[in-house]
Amino acid sequence: MIKNNIFTSFGTYAKLITLGIAFLLNTNINAQSNGFEVLKNLELMDQIYQHLEMYYVDEPQTGKLGKTGIDAMLKELDPYTVYYHESNIEDYRLMTTGQYGGIGALIRKIDEHTFIAEPYEGNPAEKAGLKAGDKILSIDGKTMVGLPSDEVSNALKGPKGTTIQIEVERENEGKKKIAVTRDEIKLPDVPYSGMLNETVGYIKLNSFTNTAASDVKTAFLALKEKGMKGLVLDLRGNGGGLLIEAVKIVNFFVKKDQLIVTTKGRVAEENRQYKTMENPLDLEIPLTILMDDGSASASEIVAGSIQDLDRGVIIGTTSYGKGLVQRTYDLKYGSKVKLTIAKYYTPSGRCVQRLEYYDKEEGSKVTAIPDSLLKVFKTKNGRDVIDGRGIEPDISIDKKEYSRLTSTIFANNLVFNYATKYCASHPAIADAGKFSLTDEEYSAFKAYVLKEEFTYSTASEEILKKMKEIAEKEGFYEDTKEEYSALMSKVVPSKERDLEKFKNEIKMLLENEIVSRYYFQKGRAIDSFRNDDSIEKSLETLANKSAYNTILKN
Repeated sequence: MIKNNIFTSFGTYAKLITLGIAFLLNTNINAQSNGFEVLKNLELMDQIYQHLEMYYVDEPQTGKLGKTGIDAMLKELDPYTVYYHESNIEDYRLMTTGQYGGIGALIRKIDEHTFIAEPYEGNPAEKAGLKAGDKILSIDGKTMVGLPSDEVSNALKGPKGTTIQIEVERENEGKKKIAVTRDEIKLPDVPYSGMLNETVGYIKLNSFTNTAASDVKTAFLALKEKGMKGLVLDLRGNGGGLLIEAVKIVNFFVKKDQLIVTTKGRVAEENRQYKTMENPLDLEIPLTILMDDGSASASEIVAGSIQDLDRGVIIGTTSYGKGLVQRTYDLKYGSKVKLTIAKYYTPSGRCVQRLEYYDKEEGSKVTAIPDSLLKVFKTKNGRDVIDGRGIEPDISIDKKEYSRLTSTIFANNLVFNYATKYCASHPAIADAGKFSLTDEEYSAFKAYVLKEEFTYSTASEEILKKMKEIAEKEGFYEDTKEEYSALMSKVVPSKERDLEKFKNEIKMLLENEIVSRYYFQKGRAIDSFRNDDSIEKSLETLANKSAYNTILKN
């Protein structure tokens, strides 16, 4: 029996024609739109749906096909133009507000199981007694073993006030069921703020949701009460968010009516200027901003405008390079679409966008903006800055590269798993920032690692193997065999040797993971200060007023 498609042929076609014409008449870009192509493709999509519904061998999942088609279409544009189906609106809420209904915990997939990776302090998971390292076995009687982490995450999320039974397996305690009542979870924009010393304050900003500016303001004023004379604003790993929140945060440090960012798009209405609208909190306080290659979008607006206005010193590594602006539009049936509508430009006139999505040919990879197209702009005091490469720091800090062994240990979750074992036998540890593993405790970790099965190679070993291949082809290998073997014996991985050789960096990661089990995100941040080159350089820069002013040409 042939079904009637939900798109009735003539009626739907007429509606599509009407919608297409209405779209064309109600935009200001008629001359740039090919009306026939729009209507032709709408009709083709309608006909494909009809034929699938009527003739396809199996029952088509129409809704899934539609979402897949939309996602594939948008993927051809850029990574930031996204369709939010009604079932994914929680993802949209999390992005814009930092809020969702759930238990308040990070999770981690290890092999066939999902673990509680970090409960958020003061949230339902932590209050109910869930701990980092708990292995999730089932939720409300449904097994979670073997499921992807996103399915486990969806099972944990839900309306505020609803209760779920989570069965977990805990180190040294076995299986237990824990009832957790979901709540409205608000991920903090500012997970930590505090004094680095008697005069320098620190604010870590993780995101730009609709409370970012107010959270930064609250933290800033509290630090001023504690005697803050200089500020470190940490934007590392901050992928951005709401543009207006970035403008508000810059406003804390620059005068009212100052141009912060300009947006320019294909539609004239998107060509806008964003200026500061309030009186600043402090025009004089010395300021450093920390950046890395994970700092993007709104983070780059903050850092770029502060740099252009010579209001502070940027420290770290070059930022990600996302100079695109998105806006979300409501669609029917509770869904939304987030579209890239413009590029943004900092006060000097530069755009930090690194990749040119618009010039790529169909099916080709996106390429970086070539050096020949880069332009030099001037800051307020006449310093040179460039576009097309993200925000380049005023003081560069080399990115920390871990050894192959350390990276392998971390990737294989050996640090995470051992922290779970350690905490199960240690009810308490020293305060965050003061905790350190003893030599005996590190030896116990070494013994644990040596029992685990994993392999790794060193870069030197790989290069020597390639050199041997070339030497054999050229006929030189036999003459250098002994020297090659001797050198290879020095660089072939030895777990026991390398666990001692790279003890300091391995201990640093392990201690940080252990501290987070007792003191959560705040403890993790405080512990990391001990080994943070960017923090150290910030303190040095803020302590030397002459050097600070020289960098900014004040």
